Amino acid sequence: MYLSRLILDPTDRHARRDLADIYQLHRSVMSGFAAQLPAEERVLFRLDEDGGGRPLLLVQSQTAPDWGELPAGYLLAADPFDPLPNPAVKQVAPVFRAGQWLRFRLRANPTVKKPAEDGGQGRRVAIVREDAQLAWLGRKGVAGGFCFDETAVRVAEPGRAFGLTRADATGGRHRVELHIVQFDGVLQVTDAECFAATVRAGVGSGKGFGCGLLSVAPA
Repeated sequence: MYLSRLILDPTDRHARRDLADIYQLHRSVMSGFAAQLPAEERVLFRLDEDGGGRPLLLVQSQTAPDWGELPAGYLLAADPFDPLPNPAVKQVAPVFRAGQWLRFRLRANPTVKKPAEDGGQGRRVAIVREDAQLAWLGRKGVAGGFCFDETAVRVAEPGRAFGLTRADATGGRHRVELHIVQFDGVLQVTDAECFAATVRAGVGSGKGFGCGLLSVAPA
């Protein structure tokens, strides 16, 4: 698995475009990979900030990225006092064990599927109450090999509630509503193999819009 850290230059016009348009940011992220990826590949990314408030893009992939296609000036020049280059890419092979405690951050799009009145496909509706959002994360944990104490998790909404119109498989267009929530806290691994698969695959929907990347570190 590969983790990339890219610090964007907010004065660059291409970077400003991407910071304002999640579709364009997704395209820039995917420019680091071949057009045809393995079927099991799931590129996950999250737009964050570094300690100095600069826009920081984290990307997780199973395939090694090549960031050479990004426009000149898109990234800040490497800081001579920072031991990491920009972009920084490292290959990791995390090993988890049952009972392990980890700090985590997850930016997610908690939803529940509402059945259609006519018996059709139904639609996903955003979960907006904090207690329901934590319950959603709890269900994801049961299925994903982890658990957590709700009192040890902070829930924030980083100003990312919005609607998007996108094409579907039939060529039609439909509305996608995103209500993005950030979870920060401590979790416990309950099933190491299942949890590793969860980290690789991401959590929840909206993965093409910067959701689902579960970042972990020793507690």
